[in-house]
Amino acid sequence: MSAAAKLYSPEVLALATSLAAFPLIEAFPLHGSARAPLCGSTLELGLRLDPQGRISTLGLKVHACAIGQASAALFARSANGKCRGDLVGTLSALEAWLTSSEVSPPAWPGLDAIAAARAYPARHGAILLPWKAALVALP
Repeated sequence: MSAAAKLYSPEVLALATSLAAFPLIEAFPLHGSARAPLCGSTLELGLRLDPQGRISTLGLKVHACAIGQASAALFARSANGKCRGDLVGTLSALEAWLTSSEVSPPAWPGLDAIAAARAYPARHGAILLPWKAALVALP
């Protein structure tokens, strides 16, 4: 299997296409965005919180490679119920996981689908976009 085939697996491509289930609408009360300087990928995000300050609904607009889109889909699938502290912890753990083969992946469902991208530092910024944009949006 070629490196590209391993990186852009059918699972990654399916995740990327699943973003249509999370449209970004102006009615979201909280908005954030992030950009990966190395590759130029961007992500806009809208959130609605429940009374306890946890994410209850979200939408995304993603301009990124399939890895960045897959990461955004993984974020969107599991972000409901998360608070700012959860996302800060996950972002920190993701950054460590991406840069060290000694570190286990954070406890976020589905990250094994994008694990091959760890070997491609140019993709790391796109992977981190949803967590960074959400932290910009959250109070």
